[in-house]
Amino acid sequence: MYQIHEERQPGQIALLIPAMLDDHFPLLRYAFFSPRYWPVILANTAHIAETGLRYVHNDMCYPFHLIVGQMIEALRSGRYDPAETALLMPTVGDSCRGSNFAALLRKAVAAAGFPTVRVLTLNTKGIDRANAMHVGPGMVWRALFGLYYGDLLLLLTHQVRPFERDPGAAEALRAEWTARLAEELRIGRHLTLRAMKARFRAAARDFAQIPLRDGPRRSVALVGEYYSKYCALGNWDMVAFLEGEGWACRLAGMSWYVRYYIDNQIAAGGPLAPGWRAVDRLFRHLQEALIAALRENGFAVMDELGALRRQVRERLGIQVRVADGWCIAAELLGHVGSGCDRVLAVQPFGCLAGHVCGQGIYAALVRQLPGVRLISVETDASTARSQVYGRVRLLLEGEKRAAPHRTGQQEWKGS
Repeated sequence: MYQIHEERQPGQIALLIPAMLDDHFPLLRYAFFSPRYWPVILANTAHIAETGLRYVHNDMCYPFHLIVGQMIEALRSGRYDPAETALLMPTVGDSCRGSNFAALLRKAVAAAGFPTVRVLTLNTKGIDRANAMHVGPGMVWRALFGLYYGDLLLLLTHQVRPFERDPGAAEALRAEWTARLAEELRIGRHLTLRAMKARFRAAARDFAQIPLRDGPRRSVALVGEYYSKYCALGNWDMVAFLEGEGWACRLAGMSWYVRYYIDNQIAAGGPLAPGWRAVDRLFRHLQEALIAALRENGFAVMDELGALRRQVRERLGIQVRVADGWCIAAELLGHVGSGCDRVLAVQPFGCLAGHVCGQGIYAALVRQLPGVRLISVETDASTARSQVYGRVRLLLEGEKRAAPHRTGQQEWKGS
């Protein structure tokens, strides 16, 4: 994970943020950067699952075990003074994770010997108001840029890195762009929509210049609960595993999920619905600009969420809005439409809403999409990685026509 290490200033509270969005948090952290907070994206991995299970009931979902373990182990490391440290549970107060996890994390941290460490949330639903982090306009604006820049680098790096001719070229370019964008976010420079769209085009051109090896361009779509999609801890380094097997891993940008969340708020009605519609128009405009920049430079990317929503409505309906809800179907259709006919669904143990919605939606859609292969796997502290990897290899076997990529349509046989 990339992270710019600024010097902590006197009076700043260390704000510990769990690893959840590997491609986004190195930039999104600057939304929290202020005279009061010094944001730190945690990267520690040793013993975190065991620690989480020690302080959280094993019926809770696997991502929460990892988050709790990561935070407690960070506090135990001695690097952070408990009197000058706060924990951020990045939730907005929705079902499961949003409404329960902050209180459970607070209880676990106290039991581990850190009762004075404050647990903050991004709660916008009025739950636990005393511990809701203040969200100001500047924070929201920088978060918007961090979100779309994170999407940009995720979509570009994942399509180039597996096929680069010179190993390390894509990672080096991503590090260069991350440092450049992080500095702009840190000091508040060039934070205009025109500048954002210019960054989209410039980064896409740079990545398109990286020489690629000759040969097929094989891609697998990764879908599922968002911690399991975007965090290597949650999916057991699945992106690295797939790339090691010679496949690129396609992920939807996080802005697709954010727009799904906005759609749910609009559907709820009430006096704030017109405001949410205005926000979604902005997000759609930026998403279309991102898509255009990538496609102009030969990269594959799914359609904007509104177009995918219409496809979901025609095939299944959009009534399922719990957890990832119909967004699961939208992403699957988006990946298939952009050239992936193999889909890997990763769900964590204990995510009841995700399992009920996801398993039913996947099965219903695959029946309607002949030629599309989907395998679902579950990550859990009691499951062996080798078992999960073995099941994923079943998805990679067989004969297929490779998806269009920068060098055109190619065919391959075998795995």
